[in-house]
Amino acid sequence: MDQSSRYADLSLKEEDLIKGGRHVLCAYLMKQKEGSYLEAAAHFAAESSTGTNVEVCTTDEFTKGVDALVYEIDEAKELMKIAYPVELFDINIIDGRAMLASFLTLTIGNNQGMGDIEYSKMLDFYLPPCYLRLYDGPSMNIVDMWRVLGRPIENGGYIAGTIIKPKLGLRPEPFAHAAYQFWLGGDFIKNDEPQGNQVFCPLKKVMPLVHDAMKRAMDETGQAKLFSANITADDPAEMIARGEYILETFGFEAPNVAFLVDGYVAGPTAVTTARRNFPNQFLHFHRAGHGAVTSPQAKRGYTAFVHIKMTRLLGASGMHVGTMGYGKMEGEASDKLIAYMIEQDSADGPFYHQEWHGMKATSPIISGGMNALRLPGFFQNLGHGNVINTAGGGAYGHIDSPAAGAKSLRQAYECWKAGADPIQWAKEHKEFARAFESFPKDADKIFPGWREKLGVHK
Repeated sequence: MDQSSRYADLSLKEEDLIKGGRHVLCAYLMKQKEGSYLEAAAHFAAESSTGTNVEVCTTDEFTKGVDALVYEIDEAKELMKIAYPVELFDINIIDGRAMLASFLTLTIGNNQGMGDIEYSKMLDFYLPPCYLRLYDGPSMNIVDMWRVLGRPIENGGYIAGTIIKPKLGLRPEPFAHAAYQFWLGGDFIKNDEPQGNQVFCPLKKVMPLVHDAMKRAMDETGQAKLFSANITADDPAEMIARGEYILETFGFEAPNVAFLVDGYVAGPTAVTTARRNFPNQFLHFHRAGHGAVTSPQAKRGYTAFVHIKMTRLLGASGMHVGTMGYGKMEGEASDKLIAYMIEQDSADGPFYHQEWHGMKATSPIISGGMNALRLPGFFQNLGHGNVINTAGGGAYGHIDSPAAGAKSLRQAYECWKAGADPIQWAKEHKEFARAFESFPKDADKIFPGWREKLGVHK
């Protein structure tokens, strides 16, 4: 059934829809299986809002007034844009706030399995102020971490972090010792996404040991340290129980603790549980599993840009944004636009400009195959160093020690900040110099001839 007369209006202008302030706009990659592109797009909009595949007797004029409308198509580019009236989206009965579950149910819901659609993938979205302000947004971000670390709260700079390696298999004592070793040189340690309450490493046994390791490292270095504890669970009550136990355990060091949530696999409910029950803790959004829908190879779901933009709405304090082609994960240099979208108050996406109207920023977390040699180029591309970097192998793979690895990461940041030549910088900074020997394949690729220049003959 052709529904384009009801669910499409190509005379609508995007600038007028934005000016009107009553529509959520979404841009999709879409290909129909057969027939008219506009007809398939209209069916997509119908299924995403007030329609179905047949005429029904219960539709009235009010219902038609909240139809989602296709307002732009470009079949050659497989592009369609849909305007969703804000009234379509579900809001809480307890406080009138918006919920990301409703946004996803409409915009990425049944339309992903429609029989007449070959594939569809959300590429970008725009939220008007009236709907944007209904989302929680972050309560904490990197500024609060700088405050704990005793740094300036504006441009406080790079936070050198790591992930305990191996991510699974360590018992409590070795885990805490590994944390202590890194903290002698670095700032921030996170649980990795599978770590929680394994039988060989119970949460209630390892956390007191980690707290003790943190205090000893702070005493020895005279510097504050940070730990991100994984509280992910299927049951909100379990998440709250884990969070409360960790805060009780860390006591006076509770401000030094972040809570990590596997936000893709556990979903918006888990993130919101942490955001609302622990508003004074940095909410660390880990995106493990997102590649199932965000990978460039996937033609369904949504892109990494869309996924990360949604995390700011949910209230993530920090979000993994990839390595922009400088690490081991999928990505490219232009992915810096992802970081800009969550950390700036006004930013451009692939299709829409978004004003955040003062919503607190979500801080970029850089993780995935990074080490000191890769960081100067990364910072040069991003244009700043106000990020959290969790380098697992980049710290524990350092030839001297995890502490030396941590120091090499900070020296790499200082090298970029000073605008120095990395080879010359290495001659004056031992830990950074030893990173060349620790990661020789990267050194050969990024800094050809480094051995001769640094006098390394092996």
